[in-house]
Amino acid sequence: MVSFGGWLMPVQYTSIMDEHQAVRNNVGIFDISHMGQLIVAATPSSQKVGGEGAAATWLNTMLTNNVDKLDIGAGQYTFLLNESGGIIDDLIVYRIGEQEFLLVVNAARAEEDFAWLQNHLKEERTCRLENRSANFGGVAIQGPRIAELFHALFGQKADLPSRNSIADFQFDGTTVSVARTGYTGEDGIEVFFGATDAVKFWNAALEKGKPFGIKPCGLGARDTLRLEMCYPLNGSDLSPERNPIEAGLGFFVDLTKPSFIGRDVLLKTKEIGPREKLVPFRMKEKGPPPRPHYTVFSRGGGSERIGEVTSGTLSPSLNWGVGMAYVSTMHAKIGAQIDIEIRGQKFLALIEKKPLYKKS
Repeated sequence: MVSFGGWLMPVQYTSIMDEHQAVRNNVGIFDISHMGQLIVAATPSSQKVGGEGAAATWLNTMLTNNVDKLDIGAGQYTFLLNESGGIIDDLIVYRIGEQEFLLVVNAARAEEDFAWLQNHLKEERTCRLENRSANFGGVAIQGPRIAELFHALFGQKADLPSRNSIADFQFDGTTVSVARTGYTGEDGIEVFFGATDAVKFWNAALEKGKPFGIKPCGLGARDTLRLEMCYPLNGSDLSPERNPIEAGLGFFVDLTKPSFIGRDVLLKTKEIGPREKLVPFRMKEKGPPPRPHYTVFSRGGGSERIGEVTSGTLSPSLNWGVGMAYVSTMHAKIGAQIDIEIRGQKFLALIEKKPLYKKS
C-alpha cells in the first residue's frame, strides 16, 4: 500500500505481471474510488435548454473539448487548463442529463479542480457545481472478457453501453452508473456507485468474475498497461507547465470554439509549433528499465541533451523497457534513435508510433 493522491492505494495484490496479463487476456478489476466526481448542472432558474443551454455553454469556456457534441449518455476526454494553456487536469466529462454533466477527475487534482471551477463560476447564477467525490466510489473492470462479466452482473438482457457512453443499471436493489471507458487499452467498463455500496459491488464482481479469470489489480499494473498504450499520467506526462499540443493530444482540443481558458496560447503553439513534444519510445537493448527524470540524449557524435523521460517501465507484454519523454521537436521523429542515460550509462532507444502495444 502506498499514499496516492491523499488515499492509501495498493501497488499490487499478487504481482504486477499476473495482474497485467489478467487484463490483457481475461479481466481485471481496479478500485477507482479515489477518482474525483464533480457535477455541473443548470440551476432551476435557468430557462435555457438544449445544446446551447447554460451548463454546456459555461463548461465549454472551461474545457478544451466541445461538450455541445455530446448527446445524453455520451462522454469525451478533455482538459482543464490554466491561463498559460498548461494542464491542470485531464478528465472525462459525461452528459448525464439535458443540462447536467458528470466530470470524473484525477484524485490528486479533485480539490484543485473544484476550487478552480468554483472560482470561475463566480456570479454565474445559471449553473451549480457540486463535489460528490466523498459520497461515491467506483471500479474499473477491464479486459477482453468484459461482456461476459457485465451480463453476469447485470443480466443477460442488459445492453452493454457503447464506447464512451454511460447508462444506469439496477444492481442488488441500488442504481449504479456504467461507462464503457477505461485506461488500459482493453475493452472495459467503469462503474460508479454510492460509497456505501462499494464493498458489496467489489465482492460481487470478484465472485461472478471467477469463471472469467478475474484478478484485483493495483497501481503497478495500471501503470504498465497505460504505458503500453501511451496513455498519459497526470503529474508525470501532463502538468501545468505542459499544454495538450506539446503532449500530442490536440485531437481533444476544439480550437473552433470561440473562447475557453488557454485557447490563445494553444492557438499560438499550433501555429508556430511546440518547442518539445511528448514521444513514446522503446529500448533497443536489454538492461535496466527507464524511469522518470532520466536524461535523453541525441544519438551520434553531437550527443546533446534533448529531453527528459516522464514515464518508464518494463513492459510485461513486450518484455522491453518502454516509456514516454519530452524531447526537442527537431528530434521527435518516429524511428529516430535516442540515448537514455540510466545510472550514468547510455542505452539506445527508438522513438515509436503510438501505441507501443498492439494486439496481434
